[in-house]
Amino acid sequence: MGIVPAEGGKIQIHSYKHNGHIHRIWEETTVLKGTQNLMIAANDRTMVTESDGRTWITREPAICYFHSKYWFNVIGMLREDGVYYYCNISSPFTYDSGALKYIDYDLDIKVFPDMTFNLLDEDEYERHRKEMNYPDAIDSILKMNVDYLIYMIRQRKGPFSAEFIDSWYERFLTYR
Repeated sequence: MGIVPAEGGKIQIHSYKHNGHIHRIWEETTVLKGTQNLMIAANDRTMVTESDGRTWITREPAICYFHSKYWFNVIGMLREDGVYYYCNISSPFTYDSGALKYIDYDLDIKVFPDMTFNLLDEDEYERHRKEMNYPDAIDSILKMNVDYLIYMIRQRKGPFSAEFIDSWYERFLTYR
């Protein structure tokens, strides 16, 4: 991963499953910060294509946080009643040919504006773990990252800090 995209540039986001099949593509996302280890990007009303070809348009501005050391990514969605976070347990990201890519490992955490949260899709994770033969090492890495993510949420660290979404959203507006 030598090349990083320019700030203000547009990329796609490609989500895959462990078996290599494409899961979801976000059409156009603006890079706000791009380094080897960290990608912060934003989109609003961008087209999303599902693996079965269906498409939909996102409803609100979102700030996306990807890190090369963490097995998760965080999407902060700015809604009328506050910021909702959707956290995907996933492989660390790579950047290749104009697209940020990661493997989605089913487990998700939804965080509400009051910072309460729910762990979602544990049944789907168990099913896919068997179907796609997730190695035990990956299983334990993912579970450690769920714990770390919950710690970050509770401590309001990183993308969960009070000013994170606001300051990156302000930056996003300068590119629109």
